[in-house]
Amino acid sequence: MSNMLQTALFSEVESSRLHNPIVNVASVPQRSPFRYPGGKTWLIPVVRQWLKSRHAKPAELIEPFAGGAIVSLTAAFEELADHVTMVERDDQVSAVWETIFNGGCLRLANQIVGFDVTLKNVQAKLAKHAVSQEELAFQTILRNRINHGGILAPGSGVLKHGENGKGIKSRWYPETLYKRLVNILQVQERIRFIHGDGMEVLRLNADRDDVVFFIDPPYTAAGKKAGRRLYAHSELDHEALFETASTLRGDFLMTYDNTEGVESLARKHNFDTYAIAMKNTHHAKMTELLVGRDLSWISHSH
Repeated sequence: MSNMLQTALFSEVESSRLHNPIVNVASVPQRSPFRYPGGKTWLIPVVRQWLKSRHAKPAELIEPFAGGAIVSLTAAFEELADHVTMVERDDQVSAVWETIFNGGCLRLANQIVGFDVTLKNVQAKLAKHAVSQEELAFQTILRNRINHGGILAPGSGVLKHGENGKGIKSRWYPETLYKRLVNILQVQERIRFIHGDGMEVLRLNADRDDVVFFIDPPYTAAGKKAGRRLYAHSELDHEALFETASTLRGDFLMTYDNTEGVESLARKHNFDTYAIAMKNTHHAKMTELLVGRDLSWISHSH
């Protein structure tokens, strides 16, 4: 997609089109070991409503761009689907999920609790070439917690001042991370993780009517909101994603920046859209756009 088209696709839309009040992220249980501004914790009440509005519980929820995977984890913990499939292409993020689900979860949790976060120790740990998946997983959690905005993409710097002057330790909550990891073990039998291409997984499951898809592409366009990137990847063919979504037999819920270009793509494929307000962890008011085949189930109380 050309830069000109990308810019048009992601031009800001006026907030006057909002239908609903803001959801505060503090009101939702934190399940993911990751932190980053692009997370979907704030959307969980709407996701619950979406899944509970169906005539029958979905046999499977597929999240093709899992990232921090708060939607997948919530669906597994609250049994909103029989099974959950998380897909992620990023090597660093995938190392964390593969370690958690392939037997290394407790070792990772214990390593987090036992690590002394000093600038010297952090620099030494991150300078080492990770020779195992578990080492890469720990480095990824560490980098996510001590980098500005939790960004793993190259060029992100470490926290210097952080919360209350705590500096590099200000986002390092070892006991909290330990509990989150151990809790995930309780629902691991309901979760499958795929290190791969989310678009390919969507296409492979397009003919299934017993699954639902939560689609939250984490890729920015034309440099917009670059701070939201957790990943080193930054390109996605958004038109191809909408085209693929139009072939899905199962229901889907997609979330995007609230822009006229995205609305235009939705109209092209006869999808519903719904502008929704959210509040991020810095209490900034932001707007996103929900996209689906039929969004009449959305309650205006959210």
